[in-house]
Amino acid sequence: MFLGTWEKQLDGKRRLQIPQEFRTAVSGVELGVYCLLAVTDDCLEAGGDALTELYEQRIEALPFGSEERDALEEAFYGGQRQLAYDGGGRITLPESLCEAAGLTSDVVVVGKGRRFQIWDRARFVERNPGRRALASRVLKGGE
Repeated sequence: MFLGTWEKQLDGKRRLQIPQEFRTAVSGVELGVYCLLAVTDDCLEAGGDALTELYEQRIEALPFGSEERDALEEAFYGGQRQLAYDGGGRITLPESLCEAAGLTSDVVVVGKGRRFQIWDRARFVERNPGRRALASRVLKGGE
């Protein structure tokens, strides 16, 4: 599982140090990560085989040839990049993904169980107030 939140910096070549705790065989990303523009948020989403399985299950549940399935296939398969680590455990984020997610040099890496997200730090901080309250309401059953 991907757990924890880290503040990181992208260098001039858009390289990002992936937390060592994430780079394990158990998480499925010991050799690299799958990365794409998140479908539901203004950030990048990344992970290993477990992330791929989640999307594949959702895609396969939709009727073949449907507009919804086509859109999800395009977003997931068409938008995905497989990124290998360099010798220092860094990935190089494609410029197109960085632009699409609005990433600057200051980013936040957020563990989300079977996936993790890479947020522009300012956007993450702006979005964060109220998230804890929302999580509390969900846990309490919508009270």
